[in-house]
Amino acid sequence: MSNLSQQIVNKAWNFAHVLRDDGLSYMAYTEQISFLLFLKMADQQTRPPHNKPPIVPIELGWQSLLTKDGDELEVHYRHILDELGKKKGMLGEVFKKARPDIQNPTTLKRLIFDLIEPEDWMKMDADVKGDIYEGLLSRSAEESPKGAGQYFTPRVLIQAIVDVMKPFPEDTVCDPACGTGGFLLAAHSYISRHFGNALDPDQKKHLRSGFVQGWELVPATGRLAVMNMILHGINADPCPIHSGIDSLANNPSEKFSLVLTNPPFGKKSSISIVNEDGDLEKEDHTYEREGFWVTTKNKQLNFLQHVKTLMKINGRCAIVVPDNVLFEGGAGETIRTSLLKAFDVHTLLRLPTGIFYAQGVKANVLFFDAKPAQEAPWTRQLWVYDLRTNIHFTLKTNPLRREHLDEFVRRYFNLDQDEAESFRQPENPVRPTVQTRITREPTWSPENPDGRWRCFDYEELVKRDKVNLDIFWLRDKSLEDSDNLPEPDELAREIADDLQTAFEQFNSIAAELGE
Repeated sequence: MSNLSQQIVNKAWNFAHVLRDDGLSYMAYTEQISFLLFLKMADQQTRPPHNKPPIVPIELGWQSLLTKDGDELEVHYRHILDELGKKKGMLGEVFKKARPDIQNPTTLKRLIFDLIEPEDWMKMDADVKGDIYEGLLSRSAEESPKGAGQYFTPRVLIQAIVDVMKPFPEDTVCDPACGTGGFLLAAHSYISRHFGNALDPDQKKHLRSGFVQGWELVPATGRLAVMNMILHGINADPCPIHSGIDSLANNPSEKFSLVLTNPPFGKKSSISIVNEDGDLEKEDHTYEREGFWVTTKNKQLNFLQHVKTLMKINGRCAIVVPDNVLFEGGAGETIRTSLLKAFDVHTLLRLPTGIFYAQGVKANVLFFDAKPAQEAPWTRQLWVYDLRTNIHFTLKTNPLRREHLDEFVRRYFNLDQDEAESFRQPENPVRPTVQTRITREPTWSPENPDGRWRCFDYEELVKRDKVNLDIFWLRDKSLEDSDNLPEPDELAREIADDLQTAFEQFNSIAAELGE
């Protein structure tokens, strides 16, 4: 993050603490900043050198806020949100059902005049504005893990995944659980960075209005995704973010060449209902979908099945999945068996613990390609990179950084150090291919048992009990040498994570026995 971005994030965060004292949550504050920032930028676009037609009616625009004070300002702000929420297109999506949570006129005036008004936001490039916005989300997640953990995938992990997937201008990118849009924006930024000057007018139009598409079940989170899109220069009609829609509920109406996603970690699929006493309850829900291999209540398994229905032939996917998706029996075994046969499941990245805000999460990234139907299995080899064993991260004292994933990216393409450096340059984008994977070389061998990069043939995989893909081979050194134990706080977190995972598994078994 640039110094300018960091300064404004810090400034905005200081305001957040003031609003916290007024009873406003950090996520609600970020949403209110989104509304005000949008109005300011829309106003700036109408002025030189941009001189664009106003997208917000003048009487509801930024300048109208600057002429008000006291209770009149708070009432007018409420009126703006209400009226803009009735508009069509992305404008209406940004303000749909928007609530004026800042009800203190003095605080509202300070946000307008001290935080938003002094900055020339249109002179900042999209990455700077995105940095500021994502910085607020990150700080919000740190302060309130339960509220933000569901929204936030580590940005460095997203960047590494996009780097190995290497989107191209003609791609169509989908995230069926997009949260605030991290994967979609990273793919969009990748194209801008690597192809920006070489894009023809049709490609620029596609990048602006047809390149990304996402679904988000939680409306407030979907609103943040739409705002994030606008801040990064995406302007499409209809809106590319389908907010408040359960993407699992229906067969997709279109397919995509690239799917990048980190679905919710919650295990059970459920719907919210109102009981006889008027209380809100969650009821287990099973999706019966054409194209699904099995019917199950497991949300994570359903997302894996859903993702494969979104892919074009030769489409590519990277999906974050928790460990249980790799080892669970019953429906899980059926899905893994079918996936290995019908798709080319070629790479698995075992993620370290301590990188997500949600506790108790042990996760992986599964990479696979869609293929036309054939009798023989499409998966030939599964390459596994173990970034978990004997590696310890924490969110604050030892966070995951992009360089921690450099070795995986390099092994993915079988590059030496000099090639890897050249490979990351904007002028050298290369699409991953089967030929690229053929040249891979493992770092593990009987002579080098500590190698983290290992290959498993299809025949080995299907012979494993329940087609278990939760594969590890490295010795846990902390079990052999007390000198290698992690710090006490890290050890306590790992124990808590293991207990949480075990508790969820016992609950799942108990629920199944009770059905």
